[in-house]
Amino acid sequence: MTTRILLADDQEDVRIGFRLILNAQPDMTVVGEASDGTRAIELARHLTPDVVLADIRMPGGVDGLEVTRRLAAETRVIVVTTFDLDEYVHTALGHGACGFLLKRSGPALLVEAVRAAMAGDTLISPQVTVRLLKALNHRPPPPLDDPLTTRELEIARLVARGHTNARIAAELTISAGTVKTHVAHIQRKVGAANRVGIAAWAWSSGQVT
Repeated sequence: MTTRILLADDQEDVRIGFRLILNAQPDMTVVGEASDGTRAIELARHLTPDVVLADIRMPGGVDGLEVTRRLAAETRVIVVTTFDLDEYVHTALGHGACGFLLKRSGPALLVEAVRAAMAGDTLISPQVTVRLLKALNHRPPPPLDDPLTTRELEIARLVARGHTNARIAAELTISAGTVKTHVAHIQRKVGAANRVGIAAWAWSSGQVT
């Protein structure tokens, strides 16, 4: 099936670039574009896209974070921005964003983020994830009551490096469904609410350096 995408960015050249990248994928098509948040919300409710790519800073009083807050219950929203601020990351994810990308991350990660969102994953630019986790002043976590298996440790390390389920599956030569099951087990064992929690555990426990 083709993933239908709405672009929301006040810079036309950015929208053109994203459209060229996404329309070049055999399973993706851009169905609409908006230059401000208000129009993005209107188009999203009219076109019902599968994914909305929203810039943070847009004119008109409705920014990408507000777009995320209003639309995340209806569709998958990925925030794509130039501004690498922790406040934006936390707010976007708190509003239900399915991803947080920096515009300098490159076309491959943009495509991967859309596919991750469609698979139920949340992809965050690796440089953002690493910075946030390095900033955490964690003490080493206590030993797990139910230790991770060798395979689960392997997957936890890859999650901590920002890999999606699809990429992990390809690297380990297993199915994406198997990876998803392992990730669910890892979350339960380490007490993580999401993939970022798994990454935090992996960094603080010394599994990733």
